[in-house]
This record gives sequence, C-alpha cells and structure tokens, in this order.
Amino acid sequence: MNNRFAMARKGVIAVAVGAGLALSLAGCSGGGDGENGKPKTSASASKDSGSEPSAQEGSDETLAELKGEDGLILKLTSARRDAGGFVTISGELKNDGDEPARLSVRTAGDETEIIRHGTSLGGATLVDPTGKKRYYVLRDTDGRPLTTTNMPRIKAGASIPVFMQFPAPPTSTTEVAIQLPTFASATISISG
Repeated sequence: MNNRFAMARKGVIAVAVGAGLALSLAGCSGGGDGENGKPKTSASASKDSGSEPSAQEGSDETLAELKGEDGLILKLTSARRDAGGFVTISGELKNDGDEPARLSVRTAGDETEIIRHGTSLGGATLVDPTGKKRYYVLRDTDGRPLTTTNMPRIKAGASIPVFMQFPAPPTSTTEVAIQLPTFASATISISG
C-alpha cells in the first residue's frame, strides 16, 4: 500500500512541475503583441467565463458509454497518456432520465480518505488484463482524488464534464477496462 501512495505522490509532483513549467513558458512567450502594443485576441477563445471542469475540447469520438443508476450515463471521449506518467480520462456525465439525478456516493469508493472529500469518481479503477494489474485514481497530498469532485444534481437531459487521472500502465498496454461503482464496466483504448 505504501508503494501505491509513493506512486501517487510522484504523479502529483510530476503534474505540479509540468503545470509550473507550462505557466512559465506561457508567461515568457513574447509573440502576443499586435498593433499599438495591445495583445492579439484568439479567434478560438472560449466564451465561457466559469471555472467549470471541462472535457478535452474537440473530441467528438466516444470511447465508451457506461450506464449507471437513475438514468446516468458516463460517456468517455478521451483516454490520453501524459508525459508525467499518468493517464487522463475525460468525458461527460449525462442524465438520460426524466427526473433530476445525483451521482451515488458509492462511486467515490469505500476509502475513508477519498469519501471525506465529497461525491467523486474516486472509486474508479483501470484494469490492465495483460499485465494483470489494477490502477486506482491518483490522489493529491491531502488525499483528494484527482478526479471531478462535488458534482451537483444533474437536471434531466443535462450533462457535466468529468475527468479522472490514473498512474499510467506500461506503454505496451493500449487497452484497459475501466470500472466505476454503480456503472457498467467497459474496455477503452489509451492514446499517446
């Protein structure tokens, strides 16, 4: 169990270092000034000003749809291997029912450390059938799962973007099964 926490800690450190480097590079780039010293505006800038979690933009392909309780459907659109040694799975959680629905608390799993941080997808696992290993959602140093948390009640027909991060299986592993309590499991392909 200590090995899993060590791996998770390394993943969190790698994410933090990567984010810091990305911000440093973005701040140092000097090619953004247009005429009169004013910054150029991007034609593809998002009009949404909120800090909502988002699935990766531009991914219309569906890797899998996992059916859950109360008409909830988890549509996975991206499973990308990142340079930091982890896999990020993105998609959306849709309420396909006729009534508002809330994600079951069971999807957070049964670990006390994750449960205390609210409703989440913290109980999700990736199973590598070739390597015969199971990968759990990564956690930060405070024990929060690196996944969408504190999800609201979803209105009928509405959806919210979601993500989950796991330690990356070996690069030779391209297909894994994803399992989430209260949802059907599915096999997905990892890109990158």
